[in-house]
Amino acid sequence: QVHLVESGGGLVQAGGSLRLSCAASGSISSAVTMGWLRQAPGKERDLVAGITRFGTIYAESVKGRFTVSRDNAENMLYLQMNSLQPEDEGVYYCNGGDDWGQGTQVTVSS
Repeated sequence: QVHLVESGGGLVQAGGSLRLSCAASGSISSAVTMGWLRQAPGKERDLVAGITRFGTIYAESVKGRFTVSRDNAENMLYLQMNSLQPEDEGVYYCNGGDDWGQGTQVTVSS
């Protein structure tokens, strides 16, 4: 089992940016999809962005604003979030196969 640890969340004003990082304790095959999911209060955990072996995928609401990237050599996953809006708030979880991080809170003030 690989442990995933997220960092980079916090409080930001609307229109601002944050960069989330996810550090894996071991290597994860590049064939395994890794992604970021968000859970807002009272809502389900939904995919925000991911990297599959075929390319990147994004939720419609974040296209053009968020960029997911992966550094396999460093066992890292990133999410660059620009033009943040209050609806982007939530706990962001890193996922790789069956492994999940503990989540990092993103709060956007209007």
